[in-house]
Amino acid sequence: LSESGVPQLVQPMIWDYAADLDVEGKVHLIEKYRRCGFSKVWFASAFKGATGANQSLTLIGHHLKNHLQWLKVASNSPADVLEGIALTGWQRYDHFSVLCELLPVAIPSLAVCLQALENGGYSEKTKENVEKLLGMPNLETETFMR
Repeated sequence: LSESGVPQLVQPMIWDYAADLDVEGKVHLIEKYRRCGFSKVWFASAFKGATGANQSLTLIGHHLKNHLQWLKVASNSPADVLEGIALTGWQRYDHFSVLCELLPVAIPSLAVCLQALENGGYSEKTKENVEKLLGMPNLETETFMR
């Protein structure tokens, strides 16, 4: 890769939607990319649509945990390596699948994930900010919203 010149032309994106993604493994992967000459990498997470092909509702806690893990990867990597994070919101698993987790039911998850990234974590204060922004009296993250 180093000799090909590719690292000067592109920036790799590391995708992982797991709530328990391997932080140490991702940090090692970033180190490998750096050794090959890539100066920047992107992360890709999901705020919806990554937990089942026929999922109707968004389990916010799963996506929040994924973003908190990505924050750990970022904090354990060189400060100048992260170019950004793409918050994906998958609508279907392939063109022959049914739609999953339509955007309206996933907006609270998007708000929670964005606030967690912006604040570098998730706290009771962050939860209160999301509730206020969305006009929701009680935001559920570990169960499906009612």
